[in-house]
Amino acid sequence: MTSPPNALTIAGIDPSGGAGIYADLKAFSALGAYGCGVVAALTAQNTRAVTGVHAPPIEFLRLQLDTLFEDVRIDAVKIGMLASAEIVSTVADRLAHYGADRVVVDPVMVAKSGDLLLAKSAVAMLRDVLLPRTFVVTPNLPEAGVLLGETAPDSVKTMFGAAERLRAMLPTDSERWVLLKGGHLPGHEVVDLLFDGDRMIEFRSPRIETKNTHGTGCTLSAAIAALLPKYASAEEAVREARAYLQEAMRAADELEVGSGHGPVHHFHAWWSRSSVS
Repeated sequence: MTSPPNALTIAGIDPSGGAGIYADLKAFSALGAYGCGVVAALTAQNTRAVTGVHAPPIEFLRLQLDTLFEDVRIDAVKIGMLASAEIVSTVADRLAHYGADRVVVDPVMVAKSGDLLLAKSAVAMLRDVLLPRTFVVTPNLPEAGVLLGETAPDSVKTMFGAAERLRAMLPTDSERWVLLKGGHLPGHEVVDLLFDGDRMIEFRSPRIETKNTHGTGCTLSAAIAALLPKYASAEEAVREARAYLQEAMRAADELEVGSGHGPVHHFHAWWSRSSVS
């Protein structure tokens, strides 16, 4: 591309800045994409808990999407928290209308604190109308269990079968990918699986010991969306996005944000320790 890609996040607002749209925009910027954002939910949230969720009126959500797409070329879309079935349906409808193709869906359902972020009634709508529009879906293990309607995978071995069943939910007539994230498994190594229906690619990396993991899923999916327009293959984009997140987690303890699960350091490569002192 001759200009930076324009990446759109459709997600919720986390006032603490560690997750949701604010985190996505940081990841977009860090990876050289121009970030746009459509607000699908407002939350009252910090590093310890989500105390409230407010969704904008559907007509205003649709107006945000239509107004943006009618003016700005969107090269990739990251979708995060969509709090209701009606929101999921509206987002899927407008993406189809505008022919958005590089769509990365992070099926946000449960916060780090354990708070539910997606109404149960929205899960079926996500499966039926949003996944068919999805290029890469990035569930963690609990989210995979919810999507599949079964117990979450509890080993790398069971992750393989879950990845295959998740891929069966995506269209089979074109290139689509499942990135099943294994960070919830115990051990000193994290294993993620990337599957397109043919190739099962394992990514392994050492577990990074930090409590500051707020927004890791948001950041990874946003990083993938930012990088997809720049790389010839989804595998390359995912590989680079994982490397970016790992470094952001390694530097997370340099920040002092809240007393719970703090954010990762999105700008670790640009903020030197001396400049933050």
